[in-house]
Amino acid sequence: MDQRALRYEQLADELAGMIAGRILRPGDRLPSVRRLAHEKKLSISTVVQALRQLEERGQVEARPQSGFFVRLPSPSQDPQLAPQTRKRMARPVAVDINNRLMRVLALNNRTEMLPLGAALPAAELLPIANLQRLYGIVGRRSGALLDAASHTALNHPDLVRQFVRHSLAWGQPLAADEIVVANSCTEALSLCLRTVTRPGDIPRDGMSVDALEIATCERRIAACLLVSNFNNPLGSLIPDHEKKRLTELMAARKIPVIEDDIFGNLHFGPDRPWPVKSFDTTGNVMLCSSLSKTLSPALRLGYVAAGRFHAEILMQKTLTSGATNPVTQAVVARYLESTAYDRHLRGLRRAYEKQVMQMSEAVLRYFPAGTRLSQPQGGFVLWVELPAGIDSAALFDEAVKVGIPFVPGDLFSASGHYRNCLRLNCGNPWSARFEEAIQRLGSLAAMVAPSAK
Repeated sequence: MDQRALRYEQLADELAGMIAGRILRPGDRLPSVRRLAHEKKLSISTVVQALRQLEERGQVEARPQSGFFVRLPSPSQDPQLAPQTRKRMARPVAVDINNRLMRVLALNNRTEMLPLGAALPAAELLPIANLQRLYGIVGRRSGALLDAASHTALNHPDLVRQFVRHSLAWGQPLAADEIVVANSCTEALSLCLRTVTRPGDIPRDGMSVDALEIATCERRIAACLLVSNFNNPLGSLIPDHEKKRLTELMAARKIPVIEDDIFGNLHFGPDRPWPVKSFDTTGNVMLCSSLSKTLSPALRLGYVAAGRFHAEILMQKTLTSGATNPVTQAVVARYLESTAYDRHLRGLRRAYEKQVMQMSEAVLRYFPAGTRLSQPQGGFVLWVELPAGIDSAALFDEAVKVGIPFVPGDLFSASGHYRNCLRLNCGNPWSARFEEAIQRLGSLAAMVAPSAK
């Protein structure tokens, strides 16, 4: 087989999938030929051939001196070509996991869709009005914040102080000099991975410490990335003795640990669980978190407590994105300093726990017999295991038609497992609309079951 031909067809199908999923919309400019060649590690001629194929399909158009743009053919402009164009647009394309995930997330922003897909909280549960008021106060009183250099003063000292203060209840609180403020928990995780891994390293997972110990004996592992408190999608919690054992094992084998603790403050029990970072005495654990699940996703504010990797992560942050918005840092620092934040968290935890329970009860009431559920101890997502043979990807296609998106289970697997599972977002107050949606989703699940065909 001509490998070059295969590569340009793969690129064409990948871009076509993004167009079909409306990640790239009519009128959007595609990345430049040079950028695509660099990012995909392809030759210029291969990229050009892929774009020409899309042009032949009628999905993109070349504009002189401007590049390639997503095109939506209009029958009124060229009636003779319209039937042929429609046929080309209907051609099936390969869509990988990343493109499918982007489609799921994009559906969450459409008003006609229920927000059961992306794991985001409802705006009415968040202190939006208080934050808006603080933006006004900080903007009036702290104008000098916008005078700061964007690649030198990365952290607002008041915000760092609040991150440390809120970690005092852990076994070992964070140190101010190890914190790097980031644009999100996602950026914090990316900074950590870029610091301790190199191209060609293979990510390993494993919440079982026994399995992790065996894996570290069998092959070289660059880093261990985990969510110890209320992982997504199961909502499970690693016991403290296992956290301690994991920390000691990774330190002894000199394997860095990257911990995502974004759900840690959303516990249903009386006490906030300690992160793995609390058991770290060697600086081997990098703790990443943000305020997107508790204050607002739009803040784009997170941090990493980097331990012994602080200098390297600080350099990565400086070189890649510079300082996180200083005004937002000041606003969040003032809010965290107030007693309002602790009150807000208490109410938010009660709301999420209630919403998870209501969603669970509805799923058990309306879904096919044999459906099983996770029992989250925190957070606001619910993992649903359908009876064997029900394909959640097929169910998703039917559910989207009636405005009920969710995340199919196989998107949580790099090897296509969990096809009979799905994840539901419980971040919204329960209502008759959600009750009806779960009832409809349960009926659709029964319709796509093998026994119904």
